[in-house]
Amino acid sequence: MTNDILIFVEQRDDRVHPGALQCVTPGKSLAEKAGGKVVACIVGDNIDGATSAVEQTGVDRIITVSDPALKMYSALRYRTALAAVMEKVEPRVVLMAATFMGRDLSPRVAMRTKAALATDVIELDLTGDGELDIVRPLYNGKATCHVKFPKDRPAIATIRANTFPTPTGGSGAAREDLPYTTLDGDDRINVLEIAKTGGDVKDVTEADIIVSGGRAMKNEDNFKLIFELAKELDAAVGASRAACDAGYQPHSRQVGLTGKTVTPKLYIACGISGAIQHMAGMRGSKIIVAINTDTEAPIFNIADYGIVDDLFKVVPILTEEVLRLKG
Repeated sequence: MTNDILIFVEQRDDRVHPGALQCVTPGKSLAEKAGGKVVACIVGDNIDGATSAVEQTGVDRIITVSDPALKMYSALRYRTALAAVMEKVEPRVVLMAATFMGRDLSPRVAMRTKAALATDVIELDLTGDGELDIVRPLYNGKATCHVKFPKDRPAIATIRANTFPTPTGGSGAAREDLPYTTLDGDDRINVLEIAKTGGDVKDVTEADIIVSGGRAMKNEDNFKLIFELAKELDAAVGASRAACDAGYQPHSRQVGLTGKTVTPKLYIACGISGAIQHMAGMRGSKIIVAINTDTEAPIFNIADYGIVDDLFKVVPILTEEVLRLKG
């Protein structure tokens, strides 16, 4: 096993997931302490754009596994491809974004390579003894725990999005292509089409800014206020479980314990009281703005900025102000 750090770069249609690039930052820190290199792995088909984007983060080496069979994500095929790269690199640590793909792929690769696994990591470091020390949240973010992995086996960690910044200013990474060799059983699952819900609106798990509405929106038509603000902020639209259950928005936009966990740089909660299940899914946001008429709403306990007023008056004003600032 080498001291290299391997970054699995998630991409779809040659577009890199922002969380994957953010993994390079802790990867560089670990590589410096371990005395190794940062190696990026990109799996897919026609991935020149993704490769160029990764090179700009300053990784030392890029290994691509490009094949028409890998055009769309398949858990079994991607598992085989990433395991092959791990066998070639023999990395000390493998990092990937804690996305739906990361959560699906990481345990499969860990089983195939007999690696240790930690998910939803927010801190990681190498101890003086060479052990990997990671920190991950527990109890819906109310507590954290330290987990240490021995240095005699590889470790895989999925990193929570927006925990680390994206590095820039790199170039000149060595490139290498590894052929994809299918294994028996990889074709048990065939992805024919990936259906996207929500049209052109960003997914909440990939956005730096999220504007969410709650039951106080009253109906689906009123969500146009949320969409207008989100459009001007280049943000995703989210919703509470109550709003989704009422049919105001599809459950694909639900934020919370039973929906999607998000960690954007800015989260604007409009008419959301702050049920514990909802706050569990968004309390990791960098900055939280809450708009609610109820001064006792639990959401104000975790909000960085609170506006006690009618959202139907405040949200249009915010939209107008954003437009003014944009000129």
